Amino acid sequence: MRAAELDPDLAAAIAEIESLGPPAWSDLSVDAARRLEDDLFSGPPEPPVAETRDLAFDGPHGEVPVRVYRPENAVEASVDSRALVHLHGGGWTLGTLDSVDGICRELAVRADAVVVSVDYRLAPEHPFPVAVDEAAAAVEWVTETAGALGVDPDRIGVSGTSAGGALAVATALRAREFDDLLAPAGQFLLYPIAGHDFETDSYRENADGPLLTRADMRWFYERYLRSRVDAANPYAVPLRARDLGDLSPATVVTAGFDPLRDDGVALAERFEREGTPVEHRHYPAMAHGFCSLADRVSTAEAALEAVAADARDRL
Repeated sequence: MRAAELDPDLAAAIAEIESLGPPAWSDLSVDAARRLEDDLFSGPPEPPVAETRDLAFDGPHGEVPVRVYRPENAVEASVDSRALVHLHGGGWTLGTLDSVDGICRELAVRADAVVVSVDYRLAPEHPFPVAVDEAAAAVEWVTETAGALGVDPDRIGVSGTSAGGALAVATALRAREFDDLLAPAGQFLLYPIAGHDFETDSYRENADGPLLTRADMRWFYERYLRSRVDAANPYAVPLRARDLGDLSPATVVTAGFDPLRDDGVALAERFEREGTPVEHRHYPAMAHGFCSLADRVSTAEAALEAVAADARDRL
């Protein structure tokens, strides 16, 4: 499941990041971690898209900001356009519309989709289940306002990286349980958080990273979950679900050097075994978050293109 060594392009990109001397997330306060994220992910908007719009909708906990990305082929409002509701990573504690701007642009261009990035509320100020509530509300809002957004309400998928992947699965689970009309047409899960066992092989092998550590994941969960009871809730920890069948078709991306690898593999295997169509794309020489480095890492570029192709086929 893990290559003998990191992909050389990825290793070079990681060395460049580490040369800046950023501390581990788990060594910082929440405020300091958010300031560090702002510094690490600032930069020019790339790749170009035809249009971006900052909007907001009334969610269950107040107003939720969103950013809408429209690629060249979807400039004219059309009910034929596919859409992705994108949920950022950051351990439910970090993440902004700006920090995920690059990958949203990539998905919009590569998948030829209107992408709606969701600025859901963060822990610890807003612990579980607030982010889940707002993720589900975002899919509902995009569905209800599809005409104004220029998308087809039957071609709306949900995508997410890391913690956003967990939120995407929770949205699909809620749709199955409570309202089939709001079920996304597809799930596109990039290195999702899916379990709560810190002693898997991948957690042990990749305890010190790169880019994400076991201590970081403990730190994130401690801020997101209110109690041990929450850790048993499948909306917080998808692998705790009794049944992962009959959900929206899924793509699951995993990486060999990721502490979350085995959780993502288990998620994909359960999807297949329990009756949810799944495409599992595993990259043995990659690490957590690698798709955000598509401009510097050829394997990351290929992985992002594969996910976009799945979206084009499925939506």
